[in-house]
Amino acid sequence: MAFIGNTLSSLFNHDDKDPNPLTLSDEQISEEIYTTHVHSDIKLDVDSLFSLSENILERSTHIVDNVVQGTNASLEHFDDKIPPASFSSPLCTLKQIAAEMSCKPPGEKIAHKTTLAILNKLSHYAWDAKAVLTLAAFALEYGDFSLLAKFQPTDPLAKSVAILKRVPALTRPTAVQKHRQYIVELNSLIKATLQVIELIFELENFPSYDPKDVPALGPAEEKIPVDVYWAIITIVAIVSQIDSLTTDWEHKQELSHFGQKINIVLSKLRQQITVIKQQIEQVEYRGKLRKLLQTPIEIVEVFKAIIFPKDVPQPLFDGSTKTTVEIDVLKQVNVFFFISTLEITDHEIEILRPVYNHIKTDKKYKIVWLPLVEEWNETSRKKFELLKTKMPWLVVQHFGSIAGFKFIKEDWNFKKKPMVVVLSPQGKVQHSNAFHLIESWGLKAFPFTIEAQESLDREIKWVGPVVSSLHSDVDRWVKEEKYVFFYGGHDKEWIQQFSKAATALANDTVIKEQKISLELFHVDKENKSLLSKFWSGIESLFVTKVHKTVDTVTQEVQKLLSYKNETGWALLSKGSAVVVSGHATSILKTVTEFEKWKGHVPSMGFEVSLKEYHEKIVRATHRCLHLEIPNVAGKLPETINCPDCPRTMEIFISYKCCHNESTANGIH
Repeated sequence: MAFIGNTLSSLFNHDDKDPNPLTLSDEQISEEIYTTHVHSDIKLDVDSLFSLSENILERSTHIVDNVVQGTNASLEHFDDKIPPASFSSPLCTLKQIAAEMSCKPPGEKIAHKTTLAILNKLSHYAWDAKAVLTLAAFALEYGDFSLLAKFQPTDPLAKSVAILKRVPALTRPTAVQKHRQYIVELNSLIKATLQVIELIFELENFPSYDPKDVPALGPAEEKIPVDVYWAIITIVAIVSQIDSLTTDWEHKQELSHFGQKINIVLSKLRQQITVIKQQIEQVEYRGKLRKLLQTPIEIVEVFKAIIFPKDVPQPLFDGSTKTTVEIDVLKQVNVFFFISTLEITDHEIEILRPVYNHIKTDKKYKIVWLPLVEEWNETSRKKFELLKTKMPWLVVQHFGSIAGFKFIKEDWNFKKKPMVVVLSPQGKVQHSNAFHLIESWGLKAFPFTIEAQESLDREIKWVGPVVSSLHSDVDRWVKEEKYVFFYGGHDKEWIQQFSKAATALANDTVIKEQKISLELFHVDKENKSLLSKFWSGIESLFVTKVHKTVDTVTQEVQKLLSYKNETGWALLSKGSAVVVSGHATSILKTVTEFEKWKGHVPSMGFEVSLKEYHEKIVRATHRCLHLEIPNVAGKLPETINCPDCPRTMEIFISYKCCHNESTANGIH
C-alpha cells in the first residue's frame, strides 16, 4: 500500500517547471509541437478511420446519454458510414496511443506531457492523421465501455468483462446519480471534440486556390497543428477523467477549462470555414461570370448573373416615367452600364445626360445605373431615392448585396469613381470603362466602344471638348481656331506675373503683324466648380489615352497633370489642338523672354518658335515630374514613361484629405 501511495504521489507531484497548456499562447504551443513533427510519409486511410470513429462515438455517446437519463431512445436514426473492404485497421498503433493515455492521474501539465508523447509517437503522420488516430484509439476504448454498459445486464459474458473494466462503477444507478454531472460533461466534450476533428478534416480537404482569391484558407490551414493539439489534449483529459471516475480516485480532472478551449476552437473553425466557403463561392461565381461574358448569350442573362444570380430579378426603375419596368426591357439592347457609389456628384450625372437625350428615342440603347453600396441602411436608402430622381434612365433597385460586387471591383477595376461598361445585346463587353471617353469627347465618341475610341485616337488630336465646356467664350475661341493660354496654380503672385507677361506677348507688334490672335483664360482656383471641371476633364483625357501609343497630346496632358498641385502651370492650345504645356518656371520664362525668340516668329511661325524656346529652357532647368493619378475606375498601366525623358517613372502612393472640398480624392 505504501508503494502504491508513493507511486501516486510521484505522479501527482510532477515537476512544477512543466508548462501549463492553458496558460500558453498558440505561438508557444506551435514551437513545442513542431519539434515533434518529422514529416508525413506514412500513408493512412484517414477518411475510413474517421468514419469508423464517428460511427462509434455517435452511438456510444447516445448509449451513455440513455444510461444517464434512464431512457432507451432508439439508435436507428444513425447513418453508419461503411469503410471499403480494403480498409485495414492500424490496431497496434491505436493500442500504443491508448496505452499512452491510460491510467494517468488528472492534471493539465500531465495532459500536456502525454499529448507531446502521443505526437512524438505519431511524428511521421500528417496532422489530420494524428488527430484521427488519437480519436480512433479513444473510440476503441469508449465504444467498448458503452457496449459493456448496454449488454452487461442481460449478457453474462459482457457482465464479467464489464466487472474487469470497472464499468459498473459508472453504470450502477447510485454511481450514475453520483457522477451524473461528470458524465454529462464528458459526453458533451466528446461530441465537441469530434466536431473539431471533423472540421479539421473539412479544412484539409479544400482544394488549392490562389491566396489572393481565398485569403482565409492559408491562415486557417496554418492553425491546423495547434487545433490538432487541442483536440488531442482534450481527448487525453477525457480519458483521465474516465479513469478517475472508474477507479474512484479522490482527484478528478477539471474539464471545464478544456471545454471552454475546445469550444473556442470549434467556434473559430466554423467561422473560418464559413468565410472560406463564401470566398470559394465567389471564386467559382466569378469564373462562371467571366465565361458568361466571353460567350455570346443575352444581355438580360448577364444582368441576372451580375446582380440577381440567386434572387428573383427585381424590376428596374424608369427615371423617365417614374414607374418600374421588368428587366426584359434590356433584351436585344446595347447597354451603357453606369456604375457608381452613392457619392456620385451632380456633375458626374450630367455627363451622361447628353447621351441619354441622344438615345432616348432609339430602342437599341439603354443606360442603366447600378449603385454599389457596401451596406444598405436608412441613410443610404434616402440618398439613393434622392439620386434616382435626378436620373432619367433606368435604375437598378436592389437593396441587398450585389452578387457581382467583387467581380465589378476586381475584374472591372471599380475604384469608387463612376464608370460606364458598354455591353452588347449579347452581353459582351465593348468597353470596360467609357466614362472618361464620354466625359472627354461626348457624343463624338458614340457608341463608346473600343473601336470608336481608337478611331478618335487616329483622327483627332485635340482637347476641345475638355476646354470648350468651361465657358462660352472658350467654346467660341476654339471654333475660331484661336490660340488660347489656359493657366492656373496656387501662387497668386505667379498668376499675376504670367497674366501680365502673356498679355504683353499677345499685344506685341510682331504678334499683331503675323495676325496671331492669342486669348487668355484663367482656371481660377477660387472657382471650385470650374477648377474641378477642368481637371476632371484633363484626367479623363489622360485615362482614355494612357494605354495607347504615346503621342504629343498624351505627353502634354501627362505633363500638365504633373503640374496640377504646383505653383503655376499653363497650357497653350490652337483651336482644339494642344501646342504645349509648361510648369510655372519654364513657361513663365518662355513668355517673359519673348524678346529673345520673337525674331524667329515671322520665318518659323509662332508655334514652332515658342515650342523650341520652351524646350531649350526645360532642358536647362530639368526638374523631376510628380504625376498624381486620381483613384479612377478602370485599370491603369503598371508603368508610365516620363513625358520629358525616356525613363520609366517611379510609382508612389499618396493619400489626400480635402477638408475644404465636398469630396476627398486620393489614391488608396
